Amino acid sequence: MSDTPTDQIRVSDIALASLKIMPDLPIVLRGLWNLATIKPATKLSIGLLIERHAANTPRAMAMVFEDRRWTYAAFNAWANRIAASLASAGVKAGDSVGILMENRPETLACVAAVVKLGAAAGMLNHQQRGEVLAHSIRLIDPRVLIVGAECREALASTPYQPGNDDRLVYFWEGESTAESGFTDLRKDSESRRESNPPSTPLIEARETCFYVFTSGTTGLPKASRMTHYRWLRGMAGLSQMALRLKPTDVFYCCLPLYHNNALTVSWGAVLGSGCTMVLSRKFSATRFWDEVRQQQATAFCYIGELCRYLLNRPATLKDRDHAIRLMVGNGLRPELWDAFQQRFGIERVSEFYGASESNVAFVNAFGMPRTAGFSPLSFAIVNFDAEHEQTLRDANGFLQKVPKGGTGLLIAEISERAPFDGYTDKKSSDAKVLHDVFKKGDRWFNTGDLVRDQGCRHIQFVDRVGDTFRWKGENVATTEVESALNNFSGIEQAVVYGVSVPGTDGRAGMAAITLQGSFDGAALAQHLCTHLPAYAVPLFVRLKGEQEVTGTFKFKKVDLKREGFDPGAITEPLYVLQERSKGYVPLTPALFAQLQGGSLRL
Repeated sequence: MSDTPTDQIRVSDIALASLKIMPDLPIVLRGLWNLATIKPATKLSIGLLIERHAANTPRAMAMVFEDRRWTYAAFNAWANRIAASLASAGVKAGDSVGILMENRPETLACVAAVVKLGAAAGMLNHQQRGEVLAHSIRLIDPRVLIVGAECREALASTPYQPGNDDRLVYFWEGESTAESGFTDLRKDSESRRESNPPSTPLIEARETCFYVFTSGTTGLPKASRMTHYRWLRGMAGLSQMALRLKPTDVFYCCLPLYHNNALTVSWGAVLGSGCTMVLSRKFSATRFWDEVRQQQATAFCYIGELCRYLLNRPATLKDRDHAIRLMVGNGLRPELWDAFQQRFGIERVSEFYGASESNVAFVNAFGMPRTAGFSPLSFAIVNFDAEHEQTLRDANGFLQKVPKGGTGLLIAEISERAPFDGYTDKKSSDAKVLHDVFKKGDRWFNTGDLVRDQGCRHIQFVDRVGDTFRWKGENVATTEVESALNNFSGIEQAVVYGVSVPGTDGRAGMAAITLQGSFDGAALAQHLCTHLPAYAVPLFVRLKGEQEVTGTFKFKKVDLKREGFDPGAITEPLYVLQERSKGYVPLTPALFAQLQGGSLRL
């Protein structure tokens, strides 16, 4: 990604853009007030916000899902009934409740119920299976598991079953009859009290509200701890100061609720303004604009790949026939930015940068093009050796900042104002902290991301570092994929890494494998599609007679990443997953040329 003059942010640009904010000044000031006054010890929480909206604007529309609607009063009462059911099962402040459900309003009502009790909602990824899902459940050590009927098969792939552990209570959420060992949440909660639980006003902002799972270089998922404090600060900074939504806005969300873009960004935007959330079951490029038009949405949340899918759809005369004036999200590539905004007539793009576990966030509050925005928090962009994937220290042992316009590793200072809440696993948390960065005794959070310094405290996202790569909006942990490969008969060694594919965001999975015997592309594809989420299945396979390792027996991935999947440069057999039903087929020069030219998409 080249540095161009338009990628640099100037003071004059910000001054001009600031004039556009003036009509929304009261909303901005409310956000500033919240940022200044909300402290970790403040008795304020997500549940209390819902209760205030229910009391102040009871008839305002809180949520729309297909042909169903809930006012704030109705949604609050619904969450209270569920909270009463959970409390009767022993859930109390400090507990965790696992939620394994797909996108539907019942999911969000359960989340609201959990946080009203002072407990933490463990947002389990419904695409996970087997040991990966079991590991996620173990990490949060739940008192209760709420399982959607649509996710029963996913839970069945784990040891977590009614009767196996008397300490764990199982709730069933769905229209179908609850299976043996499950308490039917709908039946149990329908006659419960609708009054606000007494626990909600006592919750301090510092307490945990969610566990959001993120993959790291260790392979299996990590449970990132989200506090009410971080959520509320995100609401104030992103929703009120940057998005500046009004109560009349309608916010469309088609991202999974186990993802912070939905749970924190989208829901925070809605509760920060008291507007309406339109929840969709899932993203569909063919239905997206029809749903937006049908629900008269004025804003939506995105990830970069979503925008690319919409751009790849054939242009129509209805492309600008909608009420959207604002979009918020992350991962919108600079090369797509202008084309998307112009084709669909979007007034403002509020790109942001953040992560579930990160203590720093950036937001494009001024509507500048091709930037993830600015942050008022203490951060630095430091020199980084991408070849060896490590920071560079000077003769005094300290890190050095990159010059303006340079690319480096983004780090953020850990302080009382910007705490690092960490993961459930202390070892994983400690691994993300850099010590003695610019002076003895300081502590900084390592984001693991390469960014470009655009000036005026603005950044542009460049890429992730380490073994984890991003594809289809999800983090793919290489060790998880390597484990699935190594469990396939005939594979002796497997090395997984991400490779760039023209015309796509993120990196596609590629596996270099060493075999004992012949290669069966159809059988391997079937095995991987069964044991991995769809986004984690490698699209390319390279057969290697022997893997190269370092002196400490670590696989050398740098050369593999650089060589990619060009059959003209690699003499070893290459395969591509062109169609999942047919499995891996030889990657010929003709197929490679189609990939490079964009006529073949995977």
